Amino acid sequence: MSQDGAGIDLETSLGYLLKEASSALRVAMEEVLRPLGMNVTRYSCLELLAQRPGLSNSELARGAFVTRQSMNVLLQALEREGYVTRPAEAPVGKVLPTRLTPRGRRSLEKATVAVRSVELRMLAGLSEADRADALRLLRSMVRSLRDGNDEG
Repeated sequence: MSQDGAGIDLETSLGYLLKEASSALRVAMEEVLRPLGMNVTRYSCLELLAQRPGLSNSELARGAFVTRQSMNVLLQALEREGYVTRPAEAPVGKVLPTRLTPRGRRSLEKATVAVRSVELRMLAGLSEADRADALRLLRSMVRSLRDGNDEG
């Protein structure tokens, strides 16, 4: 609790613990991705494109938790480096659908192995039932926040 007694008790705050877990996960992912010439944002972008080919810049930005401007800079770099391809002109509207190239897929495969190792390390102390409970609880928390529902 803060010194004046009016703050959040960081020892028991679930929100603070989630942020701490998120930060620790990101650091661990960055550590295993760095030797592959990647970071979490780059990995997230490639993973999203592998699972949902043709996503727009805006959709990729939302999925990778970055601004549209940051995603645009990243996509330009990935395109220059041969990891993704985008049409010169939008087939419909203004959206330039992005797709992975074979080089992008190969890079993603290596990164996925590295990221999986971090997730396995994070979950090592949990039973299958604990993992299922954690997924269920976290999904419920996200849903509550997105729906604006402050009741559990």
